[in-house]
Amino acid sequence: MPNIKSSKKAVKVIAKKTENNHELKARVKNLIKNCDIAIKAGDKEKANALFNDMKTNIDHAVAKGLIKSNTAARQKSRLSNKIKEMK
Repeated sequence: MPNIKSSKKAVKVIAKKTENNHELKARVKNLIKNCDIAIKAGDKEKANALFNDMKTNIDHAVAKGLIKSNTAARQKSRLSNKIKEMK
């Protein structure tokens, strides 16, 4: 445990940022899973809505440095192709 006041504050700030980062990564993962489920169920409207929401969240995660840009592009591309192949 730190003794210096600024170090104590830094510990709090880091904890809060870590929590926010985990929430964003979890949100992205859940949106990808839910989009996959909608695709398998054949619900194109729901899949498109989830895909658009997922794109914005994944771009936000890339901007914060939580996900690498190539990984984000790959995930978006795969889901996009799955949605296009739906009937």
